[in-house]
Formats: sequence, C-alpha cells, structure tokens
Amino acid sequence: MFSILDMFKIGVGPSSSHTVGPMVAGQRFATSLVSSGALNRVHRIRVVLYGSLALTGLGHGTDHAIMAGLEGGLPATVNTDHVLTIRQECEANGTLNLAGTHPVAFDYDRDIIFERWQRMAAHPNGMRFQAFDTASNLVDEQVWYSIGGGFIRQGHPDDLMIGIHDRPPAGTSFADQDESSSTDFGPHVPYNFTSGDELVALCHTHNISIAELVWANETVTRSANEVRADLINVWHTMHDCVTNGCTSELATLPGGLDVPRRAPKMYARLAANSDVLKRNHRLDAALEASDAAWVDLFALAVSEENAGGGRIVTAPTNGSAGIIPAVLQYYWHFVDAADEDGVVTFLLTAGAIGYLFKRNASISGAEVGCQGEVGVACSMAAAGLCAVMGGNPAQVENAAEIGIEHNLGLTCDPVGGLVQIPCIERNAMAANTAINAVRMAMLGDGSHIVSLDQAIKTMKDTGEDMMAKYKETSEGGLAVNVVEC
Repeated sequence: MFSILDMFKIGVGPSSSHTVGPMVAGQRFATSLVSSGALNRVHRIRVVLYGSLALTGLGHGTDHAIMAGLEGGLPATVNTDHVLTIRQECEANGTLNLAGTHPVAFDYDRDIIFERWQRMAAHPNGMRFQAFDTASNLVDEQVWYSIGGGFIRQGHPDDLMIGIHDRPPAGTSFADQDESSSTDFGPHVPYNFTSGDELVALCHTHNISIAELVWANETVTRSANEVRADLINVWHTMHDCVTNGCTSELATLPGGLDVPRRAPKMYARLAANSDVLKRNHRLDAALEASDAAWVDLFALAVSEENAGGGRIVTAPTNGSAGIIPAVLQYYWHFVDAADEDGVVTFLLTAGAIGYLFKRNASISGAEVGCQGEVGVACSMAAAGLCAVMGGNPAQVENAAEIGIEHNLGLTCDPVGGLVQIPCIERNAMAANTAINAVRMAMLGDGSHIVSLDQAIKTMKDTGEDMMAKYKETSEGGLAVNVVEC
C-alpha cells in the first residue's frame, strides 16, 4: 500500500535523488549480502554511477552517500558529520566497513566510478553495485535506480545502456511504463483515487475534506496515533531545520562556490524589527497580512541546511525541501488559529497532491527538470495551506493547479552540480508563489479552466521534450553560463 507519508522522508542533504536514494540503495545491497550469506566472501566493492548521478554526483555527495549506505547507514539516522568525512576516513584506512561489520579493501579511484558517457535507458539516475572475492570473482551484482524523492527501484544487471544524451528507445524508460503497481493505494483502502478529478469527486460524494479522505486511507493499516505521531515528527523535523538554518554559525556552504549563508543574518535583522513570531494575526486577515520576507527566510534557512548536508525532510525532494516548511511556518506564525491539528491537515492534503504528481508524472529533476521538484512542492504547499485556510476540495485543487502551472518548464541547472545556485532562491520564490496561489483560489469559488490533471500531464510532456542538458546534468543553463562568467 502506498502511503502519503512516503512523500515526506526524514533524510540528509543535499539531494533526495542523488544522496538519499543512493544511500538507501547502498544499504539495500549491503543488507542483501548479509541475508544471502555472501558477506564474508566479499573482498572489495565497486560502484558505477550513470547519467545524472555521474555528471553531478560529486556536487551532490552521491559518492559519500553510497559509501555511508554500504556501511549500513540510512538517511533518517546516519551521522551527518560522518557522511561529510567518510571518503577521507576510508581512504586513510584503506578499507570500507561493509554492512557495519565486514571491512573490505577500498580504493576510491578504482571502486567509485563516474560513467559520464553512458546512462541506463530506464532512468537517468542508475547505479551498479558489484561485490568481488579475493580472486576478483563476481560475488553479486545489482542495479538500482534513484527515481526522485528518495524513492528507489531495483533493476537488472542486463538493463539496456544508451549514450548519455540519447533518448531511450520506446518502451524502455520508466516514463513509458505503467507505474500504478508501485504507487496505487491498494484494494483495501476506502478511497482509491488516481487523478485530481477523482479526488475532488470522492470528497464531494462523501462530503469530506481531502485530509479526511487521506486519513481514512492511512489508518487502514496503522493506528490513528501512529499516523498522527509520524506527521507531527515530520513537522518537528521541519521546524528544527528552520531553527538550525536561522542560527547556524557557519559563514558559507560547502562545495567550493563559497555561497554565503544568508539566513542567520536575515533572521537577526527581521527578529529585531518584527513581532510576527507572536502570531497575533487573525485567520481572516492572514493572507492579506503576509510578510514575504519571513517566508523567504524560512525557505532559505531550510535550503541552506540541506545544501550543507544537514537533517531535512524530503518534501517531496531535497532540492525543494524549503518550500513546504516555509509555508507551514507561515501558517504557524501568521495565522492565530494555527495548531497541530492544522499541521496534520496541511501535510495530509499536500501529500495527496504530491502522490498525484509521483503517480502520473515524476518528482525527479533528472527526469523532468526542476518543475518536478520546486514546481511540485509549490503545488503541494498551496494545496496544504488552502486546506487549513478553510478552502473546499475544489479550491484546494485550484490552488494546487496554480502552483504548478506557473512553474511549468522550469529547468534543473545547478551550478557546479551543487544544490545551491539557483536552487536555494527558487525555494523562497516558490514558497511565496504558493501563498499567492492560495490567495487567488480562496478569492474564487474553485472553478477554473485548466485542471490539476491537465497541468500534471503538461509537466510530464514538457519534461519528456526537455533537452537532457537541462535535467540535472549541469551541462546547460546557469550551470554553464555562471561558470563561464
């Protein structure tokens, strides 16, 4: 059964597809060696990264993430400081502690390969794991794909390879395949939906909100207390991330661009001249009394923590991790009626919208560009805020559609392969766009020309038409022009 909570994974920066997913894939490979009884036969490990993982893997820390995963680390609990230094530690020791218990020989240049000229046809984010014995015989080989938002999918060692800029032959990519088996809720939930139109119709038929519908689905297999506790944990992690970003004592972000952290100075300036944190605004005035600078701050704080490799929540990806927390913080501080019940409603509603994008398009920047990350997060945040501001399901769907419509075509062109430029500022801009989308939807009755389903299909089609250099390869756009300047 697919869970909306899968859209909000607690992980580590800077990228859900290039850090979180590869770490989980590495851990799965190591765990399979343990379960098969082959671990003690392994003398060394070789990892090959393809496509976007190869082209921007260094900037995203993919190599460090995979090494941590091979040691048994998982994004929600791994020591983030250890991830930053793991390469140096393994090189100094000449070993990697496979599955946390079995040291194997390690040579970075030999064992971590960035294959920049080939990719796997199924998805741009492909990885190959190989384990060898002392005689260099292959003990095991697995192929994994990081498909966005920290989600992974296992492939086969014989999966088709193509040139880095070639288009996959028809029927060979995940985009051409029916993904419903891995994304549908299953036959035992009370409200199964596959489109925005179905979601709104179900709410109308049963006279319930989107959040109530999702809650009914989520509590089929788990208790209400468990679901609520997980959602509140997500909220607290987001809140802590904002706080950490606002109070960081680090002057610049890692990676070589020397991008300054702006959130701490911005927070000090705003806090000294504003009473917004007292939450003294009325519910009916909150949308008209927005201080966009605070929303910018909240988004920058999270995005800088993510870029620095801190603990964050994929929402639905790391590259867009600042948008939903920023809009939630706006709700929490600007709306006097804000409470944890509202936070739960917000996340359940936002998760439903994120599910529609994942099922019917993609949330992978390497597959559809940044429209699938920042654009989707903007749509999700708009839906969540509209719900807690009293919007009906039709208005929520309208807000979500506005949020994505004005991010269509957004390319993924990170300078230096780092989740910094233009990613950090894009989060701030999109957070305020989400709030504006809610303002427009709430001033209407929910009727509009372009449906959310049409916008999602357009995003998918646009991503398929987008040149590869604009999809998380750092071979086009700002990634090229900023470096040249």
